[in-house]
Amino acid sequence: MKNFKKNIALLAALACAGTMLAGCTSDKPAEGGDTPAAEGGDTTTAAADGGADAGADTGAADAADEGKVLKICGWNTEFQGLFETYYAGTSETPYAKAPGLPEGVTAEFIITANEGNAYQNKLDQDLEAQAGKSGDDLIDMFLFEADYALKYVNSDYTMDVKELGLTDADLAEMYQYTKDICTDSNGALKGVSWQATPGLFAYRRSIAKDVLGSDDPATVQEAVKDWDAFNATAAAAKDKGYYMLSGYDDAYRTFSNNVSAPWVNDQNQIVIDDNLWKWVDQTKEFTDKGYNEKTSLWSDGWSAGQSADGKVFGYFYSTWGINFTLKGNAGDAGFGDWGVCEGPQNYYWGGSWIAAAKGTDNKALVADVMKWMTCNGETMTQITNDTQDYTNNAAAMNALASSDFKSDFLGGQNHIALFAESAPKIDMSNISGYDQGLNESFQAAFKDYFDGTVDKDTALQNFYTAVSEKYPELTAAE
Repeated sequence: MKNFKKNIALLAALACAGTMLAGCTSDKPAEGGDTPAAEGGDTTTAAADGGADAGADTGAADAADEGKVLKICGWNTEFQGLFETYYAGTSETPYAKAPGLPEGVTAEFIITANEGNAYQNKLDQDLEAQAGKSGDDLIDMFLFEADYALKYVNSDYTMDVKELGLTDADLAEMYQYTKDICTDSNGALKGVSWQATPGLFAYRRSIAKDVLGSDDPATVQEAVKDWDAFNATAAAAKDKGYYMLSGYDDAYRTFSNNVSAPWVNDQNQIVIDDNLWKWVDQTKEFTDKGYNEKTSLWSDGWSAGQSADGKVFGYFYSTWGINFTLKGNAGDAGFGDWGVCEGPQNYYWGGSWIAAAKGTDNKALVADVMKWMTCNGETMTQITNDTQDYTNNAAAMNALASSDFKSDFLGGQNHIALFAESAPKIDMSNISGYDQGLNESFQAAFKDYFDGTVDKDTALQNFYTAVSEKYPELTAAE
């Protein structure tokens, strides 16, 4: 709470001066995300009492026009756990420096799983209803993912963080791409993130030794340094009885993140980039030649390939994937049997952003949460030390990259150093508000082609048919 008090006077003044506006319109909803709905189920709410240092002076709780319930919407409990540990201080193992919520204030999380676009559908309804609500019934903050960020960034539902009081100095150490993705057409920054999500190629050390004669990251990188080398290594792995990748979707992000233009042009026409066709051709080749196991992302077979009994050489994973997904799937028997290298192309995967909802009656508190959870280098360093995730502060991450930081799971590697090389190279200039739905439809339509049940042209037509149902306003480019 002490840290909150340091900023509250200025922020409260801004809150009093600002005009409370309610959201008006939203774009066409996109489909559910391609990250697992970790711990997210049906719509649920969870409240945490504020006041990590409840006995302290209560001046911060009396800020003018501030509510008593901080209402936050999301699709899983990842941010809730971080918030309760590093800000509210209400978790079982709170961060010692957590400022705590003002006395008398509670945080309420509304969690709706991503499946079937349920999260976005409910969020859209709730944001539209803001105009008819007031006080503690209002949504104060909500989260969104990269693939549908622009839908909310370019809407009236989100606030410019500068209006909340965040400054250029506060935002200076954030990776530029994490700001680009949340900058609207007028140049306003409408969301901030505590994480950056550059990707790497994670490989089984024991399989690399058998196939390449070494598990050294530099040796493996040479074997996967570009797609020609990657394909050659896939053939060598097959000869040894292994699969280079698990399934159809594994390499998709490395191609889709390196397109030359957005999915949708200025005429609302769908443009299939040449790089996506390269993914189609490579995946068909890998399927026909037995270089993959024909699994789908998040399936049981896909996860099993990461276990000690798996026969998969490697997986494309970003920051969160290594620590929260791969580590769990590998289990104790796989501890130390994984390494990481850059891979054939720079890419990113995923990420979560927090936005202030127009109409919030907790502007000062929302601003303080944003500053503490996304701008504070000390907080960012602590999160990385505790979770080995990669956080959105270049100075903090560069310091860890040049330190003796290491991952025992990755055989003692300092994977932060590799992420620190990749993160500044991420380019978000070709994203669109339709990315999630179009990416998912494209991948789904071509699975039948990979399996040989339809030809390439039929798969393409099936893609357009699916898209016309999701986004009737879009047409195929000539």
